[in-house]
Amino acid sequence: MFTGLIQSVGRVAALEARGGDVRLAVDAGGLDLSAVQPGDSIAVNGVCLTALDPHAQGFAADVSNETLAKTTLGALRVDDPLNLEKSLTLATPLGGHFVSGHVDGVGTVVSVTDDARSQRWVFAAPPELLRYIASKGSVAVDGVSLTVNELYPDGFGVNLIPHTLARTRFGSLAAGAAVNLEVDLIARYVERLLVARGT
Repeated sequence: MFTGLIQSVGRVAALEARGGDVRLAVDAGGLDLSAVQPGDSIAVNGVCLTALDPHAQGFAADVSNETLAKTTLGALRVDDPLNLEKSLTLATPLGGHFVSGHVDGVGTVVSVTDDARSQRWVFAAPPELLRYIASKGSVAVDGVSLTVNELYPDGFGVNLIPHTLARTRFGSLAAGAAVNLEVDLIARYVERLLVARGT
């Protein structure tokens, strides 16, 4: 479980094909990994991965074919920037929202426009996910907890403040870029309960 507050922007150090899937090596960009043990979870661009061989500079992770196919990790290249967040502990302030690291789908950056010192970003989202996205609700984009400003027939808009642009990989993205989307867990559970009740 994560908060959607990015702790470091790392980069892809290496990609190695292994037995049909991929071993990803991550340069953690100064993220403190001193307490991370092999098997701990780290969110990489919003995808929960199992940390292998953690060391002072980074870690490795095995990425399955399912993850490669259903997220943007399958398109990664060496030196691509990565949003990184260690898993939530009882001592972690919950400043964002509960993020599972289980990506629901892939969206696309439609537009980026300046708005004073901030920027307004519009994302296209798959129709099956839009029903879970609400104005002033939460959504995770590449693992970043964001508040939805407005809804469109095929997507949604958010406002990114200078801090978010400086501390995440958004500063390196532009229109046309693919992003990982995770909708709010609460919306999914509410729907499941209603379906179970037949309403």
